[in-house]
Amino acid sequence: MLLRLACRFLSEVSPRLLWKAGRLWAWQGMRSLRAHRRRVARGELFPPFLFLALTNACNLRCHGCWIHFPGRLAVLSLEDVQGIIAAGKRQQVSFYTLLGGEPFLYPDLWTILEQHPDCYFQIITNGMFFTEENVRRVRQLGNVTPLVSIDGLAQQNDDRRGPGVYQSAMDGLDRLQRAKILYGVATVATAQNLDDVLSDQYVQDFIQRGALYLWYYVYRPVGEDPSPQYCLSREQLLQLRRRLLELRRRHPIVIIDTYWDAQGRAVCPAALGLGFHIGPSGSIEPCPPLSFACETVRDHQRDLFQTINASQYLRGFQEFVTARTRGCVILERPQELLQYLRDSHAADSSGRDAYAELASLEPRTSHHLPGEELAEDFWFYRMLKRQMFFGMGAYG
Repeated sequence: MLLRLACRFLSEVSPRLLWKAGRLWAWQGMRSLRAHRRRVARGELFPPFLFLALTNACNLRCHGCWIHFPGRLAVLSLEDVQGIIAAGKRQQVSFYTLLGGEPFLYPDLWTILEQHPDCYFQIITNGMFFTEENVRRVRQLGNVTPLVSIDGLAQQNDDRRGPGVYQSAMDGLDRLQRAKILYGVATVATAQNLDDVLSDQYVQDFIQRGALYLWYYVYRPVGEDPSPQYCLSREQLLQLRRRLLELRRRHPIVIIDTYWDAQGRAVCPAALGLGFHIGPSGSIEPCPPLSFACETVRDHQRDLFQTINASQYLRGFQEFVTARTRGCVILERPQELLQYLRDSHAADSSGRDAYAELASLEPRTSHHLPGEELAEDFWFYRMLKRQMFFGMGAYG
């Protein structure tokens, strides 16, 4: 499998883009993790990676999405973005995930990518904006890896995302493949699509379309339309974990999750301080689906390091989670989380009534499955999860 994977990278990705990914993503990512470990040893809080929600504008209305757009457009200003990246660079952070809404609706997207050639950007997108011109610009820049959201086969995907979305995204993937761009596919595993998205055929289909990595997420019932019928049961979460281990051994594509470490123990990246989310209003939040904040990027004269490092809210969130679970408190302890947010006087930065939404949630199973942990059984993935940036990694 590893030989086939290496051959794919060498033959299906432009050499220039492969070199940039190796230098800016892999090498500088490891450097960011080393700097992060030094900060942790000093008792400092600042993540090695950052999520930037550039805008809440989106052309889709997906079931279970936490982004609120109608009537309240929010856009992270170019000044804010430049300040965030400058602060990150001072802490040796060079990897930024850009999301939304839909990042390709952000008016200054290309300016950000062009002005920071020493950084690597992952753009999480619905895949509907990969025109020939946009693909050409992505290839020309070389410091971008698109991560295209596809949630199952055509009917399953369109049931959640809207009619025609699947085919439009597939057309975009074809253009990315022809341009030899390093890209991945993000799939949210739900109770409806689990068997299909964990099938060998599903993985093989994206290999044939040129995807080099496949990133799995677990559905969380948040937003105005939480759609709890999509949630995974305990048995389905175990099935997901078992199938990931099997698929990794069989297919020449990197399969990523953000949920388990090399020993198979559950992980919450926000509780480990590995990545925080900056919303389109500048709010600094623990993670993308948890739209509550006590600070913004404009606090402390825009000194982002000082703001995050001094945040009792973010530090308290880490303590709150680790005292209760290794998994997701949104799923497991929604009412306790609600009380923590109220006690912290965290502002609702969602543009909706996220407090009321959280109050309505019922406890559910998350990926924390004590006594049923399944360790990585392939040395390559054990190494990735222990030593390198890998799905918010270096958990070891």
